[in-house]
Amino acid sequence: MGIALITGASEGIGKELAYLFAKDGHDLVLVARNVDQLNRVATEIEERYQRTIHIITQDLSQPDAPRQIRNTCVSLGLQIDYLVNNAGFGLYGPFAEQPLEDLMQMINLNIKALTALTHYFLPDLLASKSGGILNVGSMASFVPGPLMAVYYASKAYTLSFTEALAHELKESGVKVTALCPGPVKTRFAMRAKMHQSRLTEKNALDAFTVAKAGYEGLLSGKPVVVPGAVFRSLLFGTRFLPRNWIASSVMRIQQDRTPLR
Repeated sequence: MGIALITGASEGIGKELAYLFAKDGHDLVLVARNVDQLNRVATEIEERYQRTIHIITQDLSQPDAPRQIRNTCVSLGLQIDYLVNNAGFGLYGPFAEQPLEDLMQMINLNIKALTALTHYFLPDLLASKSGGILNVGSMASFVPGPLMAVYYASKAYTLSFTEALAHELKESGVKVTALCPGPVKTRFAMRAKMHQSRLTEKNALDAFTVAKAGYEGLLSGKPVVVPGAVFRSLLFGTRFLPRNWIASSVMRIQQDRTPLR
């Protein structure tokens, strides 16, 4: 069935995507920073689905990490059939008060690593005229995000890049999909140093539901997938509203969050 490379595979959406690919007969290359968590995921998948799992421990916020991942795959003789750019993180708070080093690491991970990995592995997909790329964006991809300005901007890049690439490759046999979920029940909020807002917390989806929607969307060739009827309705409504009003509304929602200490 081929090999799927999944970043951020140690937990959350990435972990659930790993299970979905393995269940359908794919071997896996799992990438994340935490080797212990990766080993646990790999062991569980190997025992359940008898697939071959390769682990690459890398911090994708480091500039050279994508190249090292590509070199590791080449040295192991692995041809990647599906690339899942899932790794990413956000930061909550006023832009001027956030450490520049943290912001640049976010840009490295959310934008640069995604772009580099896609560039490294796309030629093989084009040569085989098959497979696909799943880039994990967010509902944040569609709107400006005061108090998470860089994160929202990075996810806007993910969506725009993915939609453009999907159009370029529509006759190539390679599928390209952006998965853009709303709030998800993962550890994302903890790393971003915030809790969910009261408005969105009750509607948060579980990681499996989101992963399944993205996986099925990729296989069916959808360029954009937004899981959950509530969130699709919210995004549809933004098409008819002034951008300034949207930014003000997001600001109010963000202020309704409780930062973690």
